[in-house]
Amino acid sequence: MTTNNWAAFEKAEPEFAEQVRERFGLYKHHVLATLRKDGSPRVSGLNTEFRGGELWLGMMAGSMKALDLRRDPRFSLHANPGADEMMPDGDVRVSGRAIEVVDPPEQHRFAEETGTEHPFHLFRAELTEVMRIDVDRDELVIRTWTPAKGLHTFRRGDDDEPAREVASPPPA
Repeated sequence: MTTNNWAAFEKAEPEFAEQVRERFGLYKHHVLATLRKDGSPRVSGLNTEFRGGELWLGMMAGSMKALDLRRDPRFSLHANPGADEMMPDGDVRVSGRAIEVVDPPEQHRFAEETGTEHPFHLFRAELTEVMRIDVDRDELVIRTWTPAKGLHTFRRGDDDEPAREVASPPPA
């Protein structure tokens, strides 16, 4: 069985992974999107952790977002955009499937390392897409990575032209 965890992404695209991780590190709180029982979106605040080659999502016991992920593991995580409307550090999003970790020793280790109080829900992220958007003069530069297609870069201006793919830099 293959895995699409953070370590696999870092191995495939180390420079891009570092940029994404640094962007998440600028703020403590981020925005998690999950799916409610009726299929409508739920948006919640969340703190994340990068540890041991995993992107971890920890939540209070019984929280609605945790119950959403137990029912349907699909999620999207948006790094806090900050207060500057120009977003000089870019806009970063990670999407995937949240895999709940119920192993008591693993939960205990996470709690000890992070100071998380029991009880809590703990999920690790299986990545389906990682995206970063930056502004370069009057164009958006959109970099997207998926396990199946790797890294692609697109540029889009203010005109009505669709985004155009440009050569992605080779892995370092």
